[in-house]
Amino acid sequence: MALLKYKDIVKMDMKQRKEKLNELKFELSKSSVTANKAAGKTKEIKRAIARLITSFKLNDSDKEKLKAQN
Repeated sequence: MALLKYKDIVKMDMKQRKEKLNELKFELSKSSVTANKAAGKTKEIKRAIARLITSFKLNDSDKEKLKAQN
């Protein structure tokens, strides 16, 4: 069960993505305190953070490609 799917990330604007990233980082820090109880949840949070960061990088590379074409 994924916390955040890529198709949901694509629908978000940049401000929402940044807010969600901050929220997930905070949630990860909270869950690391109780790591033994929520090992699966920690893994899902890390995956969601990775998806968001990847979307930032993909978005930046798309902008660079558009600049190069023009």
